[in-house]
Amino acid sequence: KDMSTLQQKITACPPDALAGIRRGIEKEGLRVLPTGGLALTPHPLALGSALTHPLITTDYSESQLELITGAHKGVQQCLDELTEVHQFVHHTLKDGGGELLWASSMPCGLPTDETIPLARYGSSNIGRAKSVYRMGLGHRYGRRMQTISGIHYNWSIPGVTSEEYFSLIRNFRRHAFVLLYLFGASPALCPCFVEGREHRLQRMEGGSALYLPHATSLRMGRLGYQSDAQATLAVSYNGLTGYANSLHEALTKPYPAYEALGIRNPGGDYNQLGTSLLQIENEFYGTIRPKRTVRTGERPLHALRERGVEYVEVRLMDIDPFVPVGITAPTMRLLDVFLLHCLLSDSPPDTPEEIAELKQNQHLTAERGREPGLLLQRQGQAVALTQWGDEVLAACEPLAAALDATHGCTDYSAALREARALMQAPERTPSARVLDTMVREHASSFESFAFHQSELARDTLLNLPWTAEQQARYLAMSEESIAAQKAIEAADTLPFEAWREQYMAVEGLG
Repeated sequence: KDMSTLQQKITACPPDALAGIRRGIEKEGLRVLPTGGLALTPHPLALGSALTHPLITTDYSESQLELITGAHKGVQQCLDELTEVHQFVHHTLKDGGGELLWASSMPCGLPTDETIPLARYGSSNIGRAKSVYRMGLGHRYGRRMQTISGIHYNWSIPGVTSEEYFSLIRNFRRHAFVLLYLFGASPALCPCFVEGREHRLQRMEGGSALYLPHATSLRMGRLGYQSDAQATLAVSYNGLTGYANSLHEALTKPYPAYEALGIRNPGGDYNQLGTSLLQIENEFYGTIRPKRTVRTGERPLHALRERGVEYVEVRLMDIDPFVPVGITAPTMRLLDVFLLHCLLSDSPPDTPEEIAELKQNQHLTAERGREPGLLLQRQGQAVALTQWGDEVLAACEPLAAALDATHGCTDYSAALREARALMQAPERTPSARVLDTMVREHASSFESFAFHQSELARDTLLNLPWTAEQQARYLAMSEESIAAQKAIEAADTLPFEAWREQYMAVEGLG
């Protein structure tokens, strides 16, 4: 029955809606030294201001670049812009001493936790707040965890209401295991990442890497973006009001361990922005988020409550270490098809029981997704991952056909066919290929593998055509961003503490 109602919904879907899908990418990546360790240098000046540059910023650490595209109606246009930003970054790093962009989601060799540098955004109140927030993350979760990198896929379709976006989100969470299995690419890591921590990883025979034999994405498993504090949050996605209220509570409810830490240390330096369970909205880790563009000084939760969901941010994609910019056009097309399926399929409300079940499915897939016969839970019943995964992908076929028809191509159906083939061939998934390449070519060393892939990516990108005009355009953007940062700094009137209190005030959450 699902297929027929889905078919009706596709037929009812206006063609201009399908043609109007927009996607944008945010890609994180560590800067590493030619020796393979984390670069401890400041964000390169030639890349502009991390506070105000529209395409190039930093994420958690000063060493962690984040490259951002605009929202594009074409997959190829989006990928072209991502490639161009990468080219500029690689040319800049080459000229500045030969640093590399790390090609893997799991980090390179890391120094001690306290020497991982926090991102700096200048002397303005907003810039200082961004650094204090990161200081708080370091205290709360450790700095190592924050050096994990990924790809965020931002996606919208015209004419969709907030409630429809929430039904998409519920289905996405139900079926997220499909994406972890197909695209997870972090089955191994550097031993430095788990130093002094409990873990169940195995040492790779004849090498230094730690791994799990059937893992797909350790980044999305228990060792990745996880937090005991946040485990107490059971956020429901049944609608904007309920979601906003549960986030509101986490942003305002004091959390004893964070209260004990305090906002400032005895010397007066800031430890964190606030003492609640979440300092700000972005601290809430999820596989997908409802988003709305914020106005200057506006809190994200306020923007969502006032103006509704504008797009969704898919957060579970690993960097693909086998391609220069970390993601391919077929992967993006599969995401488009998958998200459309999540949007148009029936999406019953979630329950606390289902939320717990989905979390367990995520961990199982992250750590054991390629294990033959692995069973997940679906409404209390055991079901084989590959069987359920193939059911989801089979149901996507009419959507791929509709997108092909809209764009006058066969690329969407081709991407879906390849995904269905991978469901039956775990040895061809990116996670399996990572382990295989490590063993065959890198003496079972994760660092050696990722460093080699980083060099390959750099060389490929530096060898692409790059004109003087492109270079000049990007340098001008960098200069404009530096001027914009200075203007923000000059316009500040409040002392930082007064600004912080105002920004963190409960009234601002709407």
